[in-house]
Amino acid sequence: MTARDEVLARIRAAIGPGTGPGTGQDAGPAESAAGADGLDAGYRLQGELTGPALLELLADRLTHYRALVRLATPHTLAAEISAALADRQARRIVVPPELDLQLPQGAEVTVDNGLSATELDCYDGVVTRAALAIAETGTIVLDGSPDQGRRAISLVPDYHLCVVEARQVVQLVPEAVARLAGAATRPLTWISGPSATSDIELERVEGVHGPRTLEVILVR
Repeated sequence: MTARDEVLARIRAAIGPGTGPGTGQDAGPAESAAGADGLDAGYRLQGELTGPALLELLADRLTHYRALVRLATPHTLAAEISAALADRQARRIVVPPELDLQLPQGAEVTVDNGLSATELDCYDGVVTRAALAIAETGTIVLDGSPDQGRRAISLVPDYHLCVVEARQVVQLVPEAVARLAGAATRPLTWISGPSATSDIELERVEGVHGPRTLEVILVR
């Protein structure tokens, strides 16, 4: 059995018996509906966590992936942003075109207008919002909206400070996919912790394909 055959066999086992392409039969309407129902019954499409429990799960998963996490309220958000940038000693900051966050007065803030990779590499960090976050996988999703900017600004600087509102947090990946349907034609960036890779000796190296440090502020 080839690797491809093994993968397909596991998929068939997961979704259950049915008909369709590759089976030599055509699925009728009733059989198609049954297959869809079987898939829904076998996979969770809706999470059960809400409120503080949902944010706690996201914070736990982000921390597991070595991201830094801060908690804030709308009233303390500006102070948390200032503290995060100060702790990182990040003064030269690049931001997307329509970022609606209050940044510290001492920061040198540049709005991205198509900066080159070389120019972006000279900044201490980037501050963005997010499209949403997935608690179970500890994933932050950016969809290129004006408060998140081009993909390059969240990948080139060595430090990424991302603000996530509680209303943007879902528990499961299928919930995220449903919410992102309207942005499906835009480039989506799915971030699970800081950029990291391992060489043949299993030595972990961070910052190769994106920011070395990811910090997330969760706004309750």
